[in-house]
Amino acid sequence: MSDGAWRYLKPPLPESLVGRPRQLSLRQVLNAILYVLKTGCQWRQLPREFPHWTAVYYYFYRWSCNGTWRRLHDLLRSRLRQKLGRHKHPTAGCLDSQSVKGTATPGVRGYDAAKSVNGRKRHLLVDTLGLLLVAWVTVASVQDRDGARLLLRHLPGSCKKLRKIWVDGGYSGRLVQWTAECFKFCLTVVLRPKETRGFTLLPRRRVVERTLGWLNHSRRLSKTYERLIRTDEAWIYIAMTRIMVNRLA
Repeated sequence: MSDGAWRYLKPPLPESLVGRPRQLSLRQVLNAILYVLKTGCQWRQLPREFPHWTAVYYYFYRWSCNGTWRRLHDLLRSRLRQKLGRHKHPTAGCLDSQSVKGTATPGVRGYDAAKSVNGRKRHLLVDTLGLLLVAWVTVASVQDRDGARLLLRHLPGSCKKLRKIWVDGGYSGRLVQWTAECFKFCLTVVLRPKETRGFTLLPRRRVVERTLGWLNHSRRLSKTYERLIRTDEAWIYIAMTRIMVNRLA
C-alpha cells in the first residue's frame, strides 16, 4: 500500500477504545488482508513480513461483522465520485449477477442449471462509473429476479437518488412492475437485437460486466472459498475499496 493510499484509509478506520493499547500496525494488517485478496493464499500461509495470521484474521472478521468494510467502501466511493465531478449519490445504475464455482470448503451453495455452476451467485448493483453500490450474495440456485428483489429491499441510504437501473433480459417480467410500484426508480431492460449474431456490445450493460471483470483480478474471488455468505460479501467490498483507493491516490 502506497503512502497516498494509506492517507485515505487511515482516518476512517476505527480506533481501539477499550483494552490495552494496540501494538500492531493497522497499515501492515491491511497489507496482509490485501495480500490474501490478491494472491488467494490461506491465512496460515501469510509471509513472515506481515503480523501473525491470527491477528490479521481477527481484524478481518471483526470488521466484517460490524460493517466497517462497507462503511469504508461507501466513504471512498463518495470521495471518488466527487473527485470525478459527480454527485456523491448516483441517479442511475446497472444490475447483474455472476455465478461462481464453490470449493471443498463447507457452506451453503446451490446449482445454477443455466451456467452449470455449483456454488454461489453475486448480485451487484453499480453506478454508471462501474463503482459498486450494493453487493448481495446468494446460493447459485437463486434466480436473477429473486436475487434482485432481495438486493433492492436492502438498498442503503446512498441509493436514495436512484431513478433508473439498466438490466438484461433475465430481469424482465413481473420484476419491472414490482419495482415501479415499490420504489421511485424504474428498471430498463436492455435486450440484444434479434438480427445480430455473435458478440454485441449492448449500451449501458458493459459497465457492470467490466466491474465483474475487475473482481476476477483478485484470486480470492475467482471461486467461493468461504463458509459464510457474509464473508463473501466482505471480500467484494474490500476488492472494490482497493481499486478506489488506488485511483484516489
